[in-house]
Amino acid sequence: MSVTSVSRGISLCALACVLSAPVQAEEAEQGRIIVTAAQLAEEASARVSRTPGGADVVGAEQFENKLALSLRDALGFSPGVYTQPRFGQEVRISIRGSGLSRGFHMRGLTLLQDGIPINMADDNGDFQELDPQVFQQLEVYRGGNALRFGGSTLGGAINAATPTGRSAPGAELRIDGGAFDTLRGKAAYGYAGERGDAWLALTADRSDGDRDHGRRRALRFNGNVGLKVSDRIETRFYASAQTIRQKLSGSLSESALRNDPRAANPASVSGDQARDIDSIRLQNRTTVTLGAGQLAFGAYYNAKALNHPINMVVDQKSEDRGLFASLDLAGQLGGMPAELTLGTQARFGRGTFRQFVNIDGKPALGVTPLYPSLQKAHAETINSYGEARIAPLPGFWLIAGGIYTQGERRIDNVRAPARSGQASFDSFAPKFGLLFEPRADVQFYANYSRSVELPGFIELGQTPAGGAPGFTPLDPQRAWTFEIGSRGSLGIASWDISLYRADLRGEMLQYTTNPSVGVLASTFNAERTRHQGAEAGLDLTLAPWMTLRQVYQYSDFRFRDDVQFGNNRLPVVPRHFYRAELKLGSDRVSVSPAVEWLPQGAWVDYANSKRVGGYAMLNLGAQAEVRKGLTLFLDARNLTGRRAVGDMGALVRYAPDNPATAANEGSVAFYPVERRAVYGGVRARF
Repeated sequence: MSVTSVSRGISLCALACVLSAPVQAEEAEQGRIIVTAAQLAEEASARVSRTPGGADVVGAEQFENKLALSLRDALGFSPGVYTQPRFGQEVRISIRGSGLSRGFHMRGLTLLQDGIPINMADDNGDFQELDPQVFQQLEVYRGGNALRFGGSTLGGAINAATPTGRSAPGAELRIDGGAFDTLRGKAAYGYAGERGDAWLALTADRSDGDRDHGRRRALRFNGNVGLKVSDRIETRFYASAQTIRQKLSGSLSESALRNDPRAANPASVSGDQARDIDSIRLQNRTTVTLGAGQLAFGAYYNAKALNHPINMVVDQKSEDRGLFASLDLAGQLGGMPAELTLGTQARFGRGTFRQFVNIDGKPALGVTPLYPSLQKAHAETINSYGEARIAPLPGFWLIAGGIYTQGERRIDNVRAPARSGQASFDSFAPKFGLLFEPRADVQFYANYSRSVELPGFIELGQTPAGGAPGFTPLDPQRAWTFEIGSRGSLGIASWDISLYRADLRGEMLQYTTNPSVGVLASTFNAERTRHQGAEAGLDLTLAPWMTLRQVYQYSDFRFRDDVQFGNNRLPVVPRHFYRAELKLGSDRVSVSPAVEWLPQGAWVDYANSKRVGGYAMLNLGAQAEVRKGLTLFLDARNLTGRRAVGDMGALVRYAPDNPATAANEGSVAFYPVERRAVYGGVRARF
């Protein structure tokens, strides 16, 4: 670490000491334990209100009356979050163009559960293991606003909060299902005593899927136990386990998709392609309430086995472990209100990755010149961060902070040592912001921040054409982002609006080399690119019985004077995207028609030779509380049976009729939107 970094650490520690001395908070109030869901939501909203940039809280009440299968269902009305279906629980999720061209899994976002990192040690993430049925709320911090959660990526962070025995006491039962032989169930129970509490949930899910060869089965356990060590110290132990079996329908050509969106890619069927996951996660979080704020620390362990037949059979076994600590202080500095956040997250991972020739979805045990391959991977990522906030004038806050990232990646190819390699990274990403609150329910903000995104195993462990898998050096992705915006409520309106511009260097982009058979994409560092746009949410209470929810995104992502692609737009994410839902009725009984509108489709390729069409989908929701604690609900999707492209993998050039290029850059890279479906269910709490 440089002398400059050390001096920053000393300065932050000194400020912590200064802040901790003149605290004027009431200790009894600081020492209280949060016991209700409403209080948890209030705490999360308070964190958002102290953030000088785009952030919001999504409570479970916003998605509990629908078939909330994935983060797409839970975050559909979170401003700036772009989500599109692929298959089952696999969706594209992107904020400000994060992981833009990644056609599988997730990159560019930090996922957390109860403030504890979910991402693997190489910073890549899978969200299939996160079940929205067990979320109490989701906190979304876009871009550099994720600093206080240790996030340093372009997209930001999403923190999922699960219930405890104090916030969700009693029993809860839920069953829902409908189209495509879908059936899901949930049983949960929470208990709270004077010195401890516990919450346990078991969820199960099965469906044939809305496409051929799309069957899925899943069984999940989530639970936590909290112990009140003293009036100021509480420790909580978490455990989760998942068994997920998902067949893969694969991508289609656009013409095949519009002809028959039920169809599967023939290669997916012949190779019995699938993604099967078994995982277990154990973690602990201990909080100490101080007179000046709160100290939190803990550790976690995650073990995962992935059996993934695609064009080859990928067999991965990985372990991740980590430590974390954070300190939040509030008080007076020179007679001015001041706050400080300090934290660190250290993640360490190792894995064994095998690849076999795929014979009908099974690994071929015979040895070829390249397969089976055996790679051993090691990763380390340590993020240390600090953020100071001070109010020189009433309602006017100045914010400054930064995050230091140190990372190591190593891939050892046992059978092809020449394809082994390693890399070390370190960087500092500062952030500056201001927050102005002219009245209690209106805020204006601006910030300027740097993000640094380290390459993970998927980016570094590439397989060149005709070669052995192994290490491929890449640079980190770096960006400076400027953002201005406002949030608040006035009269009938509540809003959350941000405008941003991010100038990137070394953006990690990918293109599909042979999508028709499921070959993984190749990754490269672009020179200069720019992501800019608008994220807007507007809710209108038109009458006591009528509320309109709306979100709109404008996304202008492009190259900047690239040697090959000039100023072309980047593919995958469309320029305009709009969702709206009109709720008619009360909290007891309501009907909610909704529309999803993409007026113009996204570019397919970097050459900008092909753009997909737009679409509009009509959905309908309804719910009725037949008696206290018993609710029936209906969730109808794509009522008009619209056939359209929902997501895609990026291509270099769209070339369906040119044999010279189709073999390497083919056009079979599209996933359809969800088919027409009707689901229903019942929720009971007692």
